[in-house]
Amino acid sequence: NMEMLDYYDENGKYLGFASREEVHAKGLWHNTVHCWLYNTNGEVFFQIRKDTNTLYTTASGHVAKGEKITDAFQREIKEEIGLNIDSSDAILVDIVTWKMDKIKKDGSVFSDRAKANVYIDLYEGNYDDFDFDENEVLGIVLVDAKKTKDLFENGKGSIKGKRITKQGMEVVDVSNEDFLVNEFETAIGKYGKILDKIIELTNKDIK
Repeated sequence: NMEMLDYYDENGKYLGFASREEVHAKGLWHNTVHCWLYNTNGEVFFQIRKDTNTLYTTASGHVAKGEKITDAFQREIKEEIGLNIDSSDAILVDIVTWKMDKIKKDGSVFSDRAKANVYIDLYEGNYDDFDFDENEVLGIVLVDAKKTKDLFENGKGSIKGKRITKQGMEVVDVSNEDFLVNEFETAIGKYGKILDKIIELTNKDIK
């Protein structure tokens, strides 16, 4: 079952479709989706990535050929977190241009040229409904958006978060080192816009 992706020129003009392998071998521009869930308390859902044991988007992945980005959001949340959500009202926060080339173990080049469509959606459901794809995701950590932003700006210290795994929920300390940040990025640069938007949407004066 080959995964087919639409590809574009650098300005977003549609050119055709190709396999995921070809897209990354040739460095063709394609769409990805970064999915973020938040709740009415202003808490953000970060997934615990299995490969790095760090905190990243709620879910993320490639947008398939012919797929609407909000449908990709719904599918990725289902595949990685196991939740059935209606993402038709998800809000676009940013489109991030992503360029990276790395040499694979076999000597070939993995060439990534993606427009990451960053969307957020309110989740008011039950945390017992989480069903993690254990090949990719160890669980979820819920943190307060405002406190997380302060943490990133301070660059040190820690905040309390709720870690949700198959084993249940526990309160944990979360520090800057716990977040997935590439060497050429900062946490506030990578996650700041998301946190700002969630703070704006949930920071009601009347609690």
